[in-house]
Amino acid sequence: MNSKTNIIKLIFLFAFIVVIGTSGYMIIEQYNFIDALFMTVITITTVGYGTIKKLSETGTIFTIFLIIASFITVALIVQNFSRYISDGELLRRLKTRKIKKMMKNTENHVIVCGYGLNGSHAAIELLKAKEKVVVIDKNINVTEDAEIHGVKAIFINGDARNEEVLIEAKIDKAKALITALHLDADNLYVVLTAKELNPDLRIISRASEDSAERKLRRAGADFVILPDSVGGIRMAKLVFEPGVIEFLEHIVAKSGISVNLVEIDCKDIKSTLFGKTLTELDIRKRSGANIVGIKKPDGEFIFNPTSDQKIVEGVKLFVLGTPEQVEYFQNLVEEH
Repeated sequence: MNSKTNIIKLIFLFAFIVVIGTSGYMIIEQYNFIDALFMTVITITTVGYGTIKKLSETGTIFTIFLIIASFITVALIVQNFSRYISDGELLRRLKTRKIKKMMKNTENHVIVCGYGLNGSHAAIELLKAKEKVVVIDKNINVTEDAEIHGVKAIFINGDARNEEVLIEAKIDKAKALITALHLDADNLYVVLTAKELNPDLRIISRASEDSAERKLRRAGADFVILPDSVGGIRMAKLVFEPGVIEFLEHIVAKSGISVNLVEIDCKDIKSTLFGKTLTELDIRKRSGANIVGIKKPDGEFIFNPTSDQKIVEGVKLFVLGTPEQVEYFQNLVEEH
């Protein structure tokens, strides 16, 4: 039982003692209600005003028990209230209330489960991209340092495997979820629960072992990342293709500053452009940006597409250029 519940019960007990004291003086000493209430208050608060009139022997014994009962009750209230503050329960409740207020109008956000090495980097990158981020971590001492350009992530202290915690994070209103917990079994449980609560949610999961990837995808994860595998491949390529890795990292790390690589979904493209070739669109000449890749509706990727490649409904375009070039390109092809 938590301290808050104890405090509430003890306050009710204290009120009950006041009622018993008032009733007792009215019955034993024949006091009227005001005098009985006054006598009860000065007795249990031990202010030492003295009695209204000399007490009978029964009234004296009753007063002794009233003082003892009220003293014990007040001592317990003080003890529980001190524990309520020292244990941080009051701070947690105030923080929870603040989070609920912040979450009230939050939607179209990204939930990050686990604020370890992978999760913290993911949250910061999302904030750089001006995404709304909600972080779930059961470590109460997690450092809330995810802040970019004054925009902070919302932190929820709890277990992401718990359905109620995901509901508190408004998973039904979220657009994506990243689960970066240490254990594959925990990530699998989060994916299963999240997919059940929001079937349309895009889910990205971390995995430690190759065998977990297939299970996570079956559970509903759209993408599964193996950090150790990716890190190993990157280190190997830095041996024989360091320039390529450096170039790609520059594109990703500097995105939005000197270069942009963006994905444009077919749903945002003007319908009048469907069926036209890249030559007919003349994107490079008109905007300065380059279409470096296309993802076809069947999932096939076309890298460095030829000029006779047609734009069809259901494709995704990957465009590379300066922020100004990309913005101009989007104005040319997207519906407004």
